[in-house]
Amino acid sequence: MGKKRKRFSLLLTSLIAFSLALTACGGGSNNAATGTGTGSSDNGAASEKPVELIWYTIGGPQKDLDKVMEEVNKYTKEKINATVKMNMIDFGDYTQKMQVKVASGEPMDILFTSSWAFDYVQNARKGAFMELDSLLNEYGKGVVDTIDPAFLEGSKVDGHNYAVPANKELPAQEVWRFNKELLDKYKLDISGVKTMESLEPLLKTIKENEPGITPYAMVKDFMPILPFDYIIEKMPMAVYMDTKDYKIVNILESPELKSSLETVRKYYKAGYISPEVATTTSVDDLYKSSNWFMDRAATQPMADNLWSASYGYPVVSTPAGEPYIYNWSVMGSMQAISANSEYPEKAMEFLNLLNTDPVLRNMIDSGIEGVHYEKTGENTMKNLPESKNYDMPTFSLGNIMINYLNEGDPENKWEEFKKFNESGVNAPLLGFNFDTSKVTNEIAAVQNVKEEFWAPLMTGTVDPEEYLPKAIEKFKAAGLDAIIAEAQTQIDAWKAENNK
Repeated sequence: MGKKRKRFSLLLTSLIAFSLALTACGGGSNNAATGTGTGSSDNGAASEKPVELIWYTIGGPQKDLDKVMEEVNKYTKEKINATVKMNMIDFGDYTQKMQVKVASGEPMDILFTSSWAFDYVQNARKGAFMELDSLLNEYGKGVVDTIDPAFLEGSKVDGHNYAVPANKELPAQEVWRFNKELLDKYKLDISGVKTMESLEPLLKTIKENEPGITPYAMVKDFMPILPFDYIIEKMPMAVYMDTKDYKIVNILESPELKSSLETVRKYYKAGYISPEVATTTSVDDLYKSSNWFMDRAATQPMADNLWSASYGYPVVSTPAGEPYIYNWSVMGSMQAISANSEYPEKAMEFLNLLNTDPVLRNMIDSGIEGVHYEKTGENTMKNLPESKNYDMPTFSLGNIMINYLNEGDPENKWEEFKKFNESGVNAPLLGFNFDTSKVTNEIAAVQNVKEEFWAPLMTGTVDPEEYLPKAIEKFKAAGLDAIIAEAQTQIDAWKAENNK
């Protein structure tokens, strides 16, 4: 696969994840084999005027982006008579900036969307995205034939597809990640690390002995791992993972969240977390400099190899949760076509090529062969020093299962992905999509309260004893209870209809 990456699904996942997050050729790309080409034929390419597709996607802007896209455009112009202008917006800013761009009608053709960034379901229902059913049938057959059917089926909104999901890991599983050089240096054992609380002895060792290292590399959208399936990702309403009655709870009032916030606050006060965490949208600088000890990320098979190849030093991980299939993991990485796109057919041709053509997929993912990476076999590669200037989030860029393998990856890596996908356990709300049309004002008001309280509370920047009651009061005043009541009505109907 490509070289990446530090985040996978999301998530994460979320958690992105992602999580997740929750991750070719340059001048020599033209002599490599193409993908399926279905729906990506010449279409009179020799006589038609080439079009430029405007693509907005998530991730920290890369130094060599323009250099790589120049090579990409040579390839796409030949294949589908189109070039692409890629615009990257960092993870922490993506949702807010895309809301403004879409609302203002800014020109765009393709845009990243997901369950956790620029919400897919809500924006599909608001008309931001084009319905893709006919476009997939006519120009995206390669996509339909290539990706796991569960992604297309599970990401339908009111019976229709509005984005092309990335073919990647289907379940979401969180792991604790560690800089192995520091583990080895202090002979630290991670076999007993299961919970946030169990991290304390390791974090204490690093804090006391490594003044230049950030013990826990955390960003502002951090959330503790809690036993909930959320109605809307990172909103304070959910059902318990083991629910039998599907009753929605306000997680801000749950003992699980209160306990977790106390732990994070303790770590913040001890200096294990950056003092600026509540405004930190990216810790890429820490990854590149290796000045971090641990964090949490969404995983996938052979993720440690991927992270190690990306950073240039060994990274190891241990499970922080079980593999569950959520709505947000099925919808964890998607590319939509703007409802206002001037070139929807060409945009679908590009997405089809991206998801079926290894040359294009690896070029966008890993950069220019001989500059950012070098091939070590027909389907294997290793990063070169310049890869630090082009380190893309693999999960966000389409079908990962046509990426080159990193050194150390087994030949059956993608078979292992299929096994991992089959191992996932369905979360209780899988298949339920909340229709927010009756509570749009309340949703907007709650989002405003979330902007004020969420990051400081979740990252330990403020004292939960003082601020959690204030947050609960503000969320309720903004209409959270009304949103929960509407969601409960819909869940009850969905539960009855599906014999849950």
